Amino acid sequence: MQFTPEHEELRRTTERFVDNEINPFVDEWEAAQQFPSHELFRKMGELGLLGINKPEAVGGLGLDWSYELAFVEALGRVQCGAIPMAVGVQTDMATPALARFGSTELQAEFLAPAVAGEQVACIGVSEPHAGSDVASIKTTAKLDGDDYVINGSKMWITNGMRGDWICLLANTSDDAAHKNKSLIVVPLDAPGVERARKLHKLGMWSSDTAQLFFDNVRVPRRHLIGEAGMGFTYQMMQFQEERLFGAASMLGALDNIIEKTADYTRDRKAFGAPLLNNQVIHFRLAELATEVEMLRSAVYRATEAMVAGEDATKLCSMCKLKAGRLSRELTDACLQYWGGQGYMWESETARALRDTRLVSIGGGADEVMLGIICKYMGILPGQNRG
Repeated sequence: MQFTPEHEELRRTTERFVDNEINPFVDEWEAAQQFPSHELFRKMGELGLLGINKPEAVGGLGLDWSYELAFVEALGRVQCGAIPMAVGVQTDMATPALARFGSTELQAEFLAPAVAGEQVACIGVSEPHAGSDVASIKTTAKLDGDDYVINGSKMWITNGMRGDWICLLANTSDDAAHKNKSLIVVPLDAPGVERARKLHKLGMWSSDTAQLFFDNVRVPRRHLIGEAGMGFTYQMMQFQEERLFGAASMLGALDNIIEKTADYTRDRKAFGAPLLNNQVIHFRLAELATEVEMLRSAVYRATEAMVAGEDATKLCSMCKLKAGRLSRELTDACLQYWGGQGYMWESETARALRDTRLVSIGGGADEVMLGIICKYMGILPGQNRG
């Protein structure tokens, strides 16, 4: 990956924003279990950070995903996982299909305000009984004249309590499970939308996560993204950016945990010497740092493939799988070296342990990533590589 001065300036801009506008308030927002998404997103929108790879026609910068990577990596400076995740929903989970396939009118109405930070977006795929099994969703959107009438529910919706609109995956026909789905933009203030409850999670506390119900919700037919029946395909494409965002957002965060653990164990004395002097600790930190660099290399390679227009599905799946598993291993190992202080709820390492656990679940669980990788390797049961 060759970063230009423009990449580095974008990285520095993001780092300054994190240091000045996010990190001083993280503890407060985590305690409140909510961050001021509209206020923060407006500030990010003013800097162009929410539309780096979105078309200039809607206020974006029109750059490729390598610039998004520089931004996402810098978000790793945030001292919690919730806010980068909420930002990622806005930039790389709820909006890619709208940017690629949405009509000019639909983009002007919903994508442009999201890029400007004037509206907060959500992605609506998961349901109580359909998480990683996307084909099994039950929410329906049936045509009635010039409207879609939507019924069903969505679960674990990031930004769901305060969001302005949702990119909703729903069944729009009785066709086969992979051909009957469509993506539809649904304003969350529409009659019949119920934000049932804010979910209480293990981690990611400052990000609001909702259960939503849709009871005969009417939206104009023009809110359809692209073609009817192509929703499953569009969502699989969106997943690639989501998964790569998730892996990339771990890089800076994991570097930060290693660095802070080294600092703590250098200062903390036990049995007359710094803890860091113990070979078992400094060797382990070196090993973990090496693992992070291997993940970084894979993320950069996947980004290059995506920018080149190649099928990056296998690499994105590998990156997400590795990011989730490494995050669990690394945060657990580092917490051990913090001893009792690491076990305290307010510890940044303990927060990282809780927050990063989601990486192996959201956007497709580890087991789904393994299935995708096996498919591309041609080693699934009954698969014939020839």
